[in-house]
Amino acid sequence: MIRVTFLYPSKPGSYFNADYYIDVHMPLVIKRLKPALQAATAEIGISSAMPGQPAPYAAIATFTFDSVEAFTAAVMPHYAELQGDIPNYTDIEPVVQIGDIRISE
Repeated sequence: MIRVTFLYPSKPGSYFNADYYIDVHMPLVIKRLKPALQAATAEIGISSAMPGQPAPYAAIATFTFDSVEAFTAAVMPHYAELQGDIPNYTDIEPVVQIGDIRISE
């Protein structure tokens, strides 16, 4: 299993519309990537580990697939649509990581 993680770093002067992301973008992504998509999570940053300090990320989303090939096959037909929706919720360029899941509950 692999996990594709999208990290949206908090940046002064940038915007992130969490309501749009949760209510519109994530359901769109999930709908487009099924049935290859095994699991999806989204979290909106609220703080860092230090009290009163801002979260290092505005949001983090994860998507689980059987393989990199399954992810690629699922996302490529919808890539332009999904990328085109990003300006509707943020001006932050996400950092993307694909990882091999070694431990899972």
